[in-house]
Amino acid sequence: MSSATTPPTGQGQLWSVDEHLEDILSTVHPLEPIELQLLDAQGCVLVEDVTVPVSLPPFDNSSMDGYAVRVADVAGASEEFPAVLTVVGDVAAGQAEQPTVGPGQAVRIMTGAPLPPGAEAVVPVEWTDGGLGAGPVTSMTAHSAAPEGASGEVRVHRPAEARAHVRAQGSDVQAGDKALTTGTVLGPPQIALLAAIGRGTVRVRPRPRVVVVSTGSELVQPGEPLASGQIYDSNSFALTAAARDAGALAYRVGAVADDAETLRSTIEDQLIRADLIVTTGGVSVGAYDVVKEALSAVGDPDEEDGIGAGSGVEFRKLAMQPGKPQGFGSIGPDHTPLLALPGNPVSSYVSFELFVRPAIRTLMGLPADTVHRPVRRAALTADKALTSPAGRRQFLRGAYDEEAGAVAPVGGSGSHLIAALAHADALIVVPEDVTSVEPGTEVDVVLLG
Repeated sequence: MSSATTPPTGQGQLWSVDEHLEDILSTVHPLEPIELQLLDAQGCVLVEDVTVPVSLPPFDNSSMDGYAVRVADVAGASEEFPAVLTVVGDVAAGQAEQPTVGPGQAVRIMTGAPLPPGAEAVVPVEWTDGGLGAGPVTSMTAHSAAPEGASGEVRVHRPAEARAHVRAQGSDVQAGDKALTTGTVLGPPQIALLAAIGRGTVRVRPRPRVVVVSTGSELVQPGEPLASGQIYDSNSFALTAAARDAGALAYRVGAVADDAETLRSTIEDQLIRADLIVTTGGVSVGAYDVVKEALSAVGDPDEEDGIGAGSGVEFRKLAMQPGKPQGFGSIGPDHTPLLALPGNPVSSYVSFELFVRPAIRTLMGLPADTVHRPVRRAALTADKALTSPAGRRQFLRGAYDEEAGAVAPVGGSGSHLIAALAHADALIVVPEDVTSVEPGTEVDVVLLG
C-alpha cells in the first residue's frame, strides 16, 4: 500500500483506501507477549529465540526393526551362506538397560531403541529369518506371543556397513543450536520441535480475540424459519470465519436488532473478551443505521468504564466500491479497536479483507510482508470491457488462473451478490483514475486463498 496523504477533515469529503488503512494500522499495535502451553500457542508468533537444550536424537538409535550386530560378523552374508548369530536379548524403545553385543552375537532391536554397546549396525528383520530358521521373514513375532524370540539363533542374509540404519545422536539438531527464531509462526511442525526438545511452554504474542457483531432487525439465525421481509444473517458467519482464517480467536454474536441502546449494551458486554470488535451493518445514512447512531454518541468524559470510556469512533466515506461507508475508532476503558463495516455482504467481506485482516495480523505481531494478502499482476479475461466509477477504487470478484497469469470476473458488481463471492478466489482492483478496463489489460489482483 502507498503512504497516505493528510486525511480529509470535512464531513462530506472522501478518504482514500490507503488513508483509511494507514489510520487503522498506525493505531493498532501488536498484543503484549504471554507465556502459553504449547497447544495454546499454535498459530501464535514467537517472541524469543529458542535454543536446543539437548541433542536430537539424544542417543544413537535404530531406524528399523531388526537386529543390532557387529559389522565383521555379517560380512559376506548371503541367502546361500547366511551369517548365524546368537541372539542375546531384546532392546525396545525406552529401555534403559541394554545387553552388550559380543563377537558372533546379535540383539533384537526395535525402531527408536538405543543402539546397544558393542553393536555397529542394524540389519532390518527382512534381511533375516527372524530366528525361525525358515528363510527370510517380513516381520518380527510379537514379544508377548513368543518371548523366546529374544534368544536362540538368527540367520542374516545380507552384509551391513558400519552405522547402517542407525540414527546418530544429534543428527537432527545439536545441543546449543537455535531451534526457532523470534517471529516464527508456530504451526504443527514447530510445536512438534518444541515438544521434542522438552519445552512445555513458550513465550508468544497471543492470537487476538475478535468479536463479530451483526446488526439488523431483519436478520434471522440460519436454521430458523423466515418471516416476510426477513433474511438470514450471513455476515456474522462470514466475518467470524474470515477472522479465524486470519489467525484470530473469533467469537460470533447473534444479530442485534436496530436499537442503539441494545447495541451499546451488547458491545459493552463483549469488551471483556475482545482485543478487536467488528460490527457489520448500520453505518450508512439511513434512519435505522444503528451502529452509527450508537457509537457516534459514545465518549462521555465522565464515564470511568463501559463502552464510552476513552471512546472515539469516526464514520467516514471512502473512495471505494463496494464499501464506501466505514467506521473506525476505539471504545471502552482499554481503548479496544472497533471497525464498523457496511451491511451488504460483499461490501462487508471486501472491507474485512482490506482493513480488518491487516489489523488482526498486526495485533498478532506478524512481519509486515505477511500482514496483507498477496497481490499479483494478471491479464483480464472478459467478454467486454469492465466499467468503474470515476474517483473510486473498485474491487471486483474474480477467478485467478496462476498458470495462465489471467483473471476473469465472477458475477456482477452489486454489493449484495454473495453467491458470486463464494466462487471467487481473488479481487480485481480497478484504480480510482480508471473508468474502463479492456480485455487483455493487466490489472492488480488480490489473492484471497
